[in-house]
Amino acid sequence: MNFARIASIAALAAVASFGAHADEADGSQFALNAETSRTRAEVQAEAASVAATRSLEPAGSRVLSVQSSADRAAVRAQAADAVRTGQIRSGELG
Repeated sequence: MNFARIASIAALAAVASFGAHADEADGSQFALNAETSRTRAEVQAEAASVAATRSLEPAGSRVLSVQSSADRAAVRAQAADAVRTGQIRSGELG
């Protein structure tokens, strides 16, 4: 009884969704015919001038860069020493 009810609801939903997608195969109702008086070169020149004044980076996404005087080998040696002495953990927790 329960399976039959679920199957009939699924069949009804499939039929309803098929009807909702009825459309022409080429999607011609979305075709737009725009009338314009500007040339392609004018539009491209305007787009280039706007792009030159706009930043593509999201606001606040830049990170402040700080120059370090530490040597990579010295930092690795200090980290290895800290692991050996138990000051920091190593490996996976779990």
